[in-house]
Amino acid sequence: MQLSELVEAIGPLEVRGDTGVDITAVTYAADQAVPGALHVCVPGFRADGHDFAEIAVERGAVALAVERFLPLDVPQLLVSSSRSALAVAADAFFGRPSAQLDVVGITGTNGKTTTAFLMYAILEAAGRRPGLLGTVEQRIGGVVEKVSHTTPESLELQATFRRMVDVGDRSCSMEVSSHALELHRVDGVSFACAAFTNLTQDHLDFHPTMEDYYLAKRRLFEGPWPAAVNVGNDYGRRLAGETAGPVLSYAAHGDDADVRPHMVEVGPAGAISLVARTPRGLLPLDVRLRGHFNVENVLCAVAASELLDLPHDAVRAGIAAVRGVPGRFEPVDAGQPFTVLVDYAHTPDSLENVLRSAREITSGRLICVFGCGGDRDRAKRPLMGAVARRLADRPIVTTDNPRSEDPASIASQVLDGLDMEVELDRRRAIELAVGGASAGDVVVIAGKGHEQGQQFADRTIPFDDRTVAREALESLPASR
Repeated sequence: MQLSELVEAIGPLEVRGDTGVDITAVTYAADQAVPGALHVCVPGFRADGHDFAEIAVERGAVALAVERFLPLDVPQLLVSSSRSALAVAADAFFGRPSAQLDVVGITGTNGKTTTAFLMYAILEAAGRRPGLLGTVEQRIGGVVEKVSHTTPESLELQATFRRMVDVGDRSCSMEVSSHALELHRVDGVSFACAAFTNLTQDHLDFHPTMEDYYLAKRRLFEGPWPAAVNVGNDYGRRLAGETAGPVLSYAAHGDDADVRPHMVEVGPAGAISLVARTPRGLLPLDVRLRGHFNVENVLCAVAASELLDLPHDAVRAGIAAVRGVPGRFEPVDAGQPFTVLVDYAHTPDSLENVLRSAREITSGRLICVFGCGGDRDRAKRPLMGAVARRLADRPIVTTDNPRSEDPASIASQVLDGLDMEVELDRRRAIELAVGGASAGDVVVIAGKGHEQGQQFADRTIPFDDRTVAREALESLPASR
């Protein structure tokens, strides 16, 4: 396309140079610029993309989007936000692919991944050929691919939407992180509906305050599309009054929500029997996921399905098809007489939800292995320690992803004066938990879930809690 078309989409503050040049690509990393590219200079956390614009031009970029004009002899678009300009330019360059998909955007502190899997299954059962974008994996045309971020950078996101459309996908279930919203990665995305799960303390290493965290999440609801909002928490009730589009509320408790349980029972093994009350009538559901906290995730998917007018038969079939989500209350079974569950819980609220749900299926002791990640929200560390000390019979503090921090220092902050067992070697901590479990006990290994590596300052080593737990179980004496 011509630069003039992108100028029309972006709406820059000022344009210098010829807008009739042909654009063959949009880029934002100078070393990835190609001949014919519109290169967007993005100020980063460690470096400013404007400082590398000359490299992009030397590599063939024929135009720049900038937050300040540069002494380079190419057309330049002056914009107030390079990140937003990148997103809008990418959307236009790839032919506005999200407008050709029914995109369901799901945000919140906890529950995004499970709800995204549920929505994917429902859309599939409804014949809507969905794609999937999230923390665990992405699916394009039914093919599973690895991911590096919950929500990709805007350029990669729009390219992915384009791939989905090209292979015949008609919808997409996607997680939307607060980082992505704050950094304008989903600007330009046309959503069919949005969904809000909850908001609890997390990411305060990135967002200065909980109010900033909430405002980042609220960005998803500033478009005209309808929203499914969990009004079972204070932030959800606030959001329901601040969305730009119509709201369909849901909640696991109370009688005021549009979508709510008519009947809910959690069996001794954690299985859920649920009949949901919806604007279209009662909906009996066969929920294969375990844990009471999944009631909210199911109701979120039901509410979003109502907004999309998906048949109840498809909703029922989709939810029944999801027997588990990688690293979410995922059992590890090697024939042992006790239960081992691996979960991604890495916030105080999610850890409490998981431990309470585990307690419901425990006839013996509840053992919990957990830690906190380095270079992340430090304020939640003692809160997680307090949750584990209060709810687990044997909490074991260990190393999560320490990154550049000292694991012993992180553990000390988790303890915050509490008396808990500490084993910094995560493999050894899992072995201690499994080796000390008896019939009827439940062992929860929390924090990393589906992750397959452990990040240190200078390296990432292969590490999968599920694999390590299985190895520990298989090494137990046969008499166990």
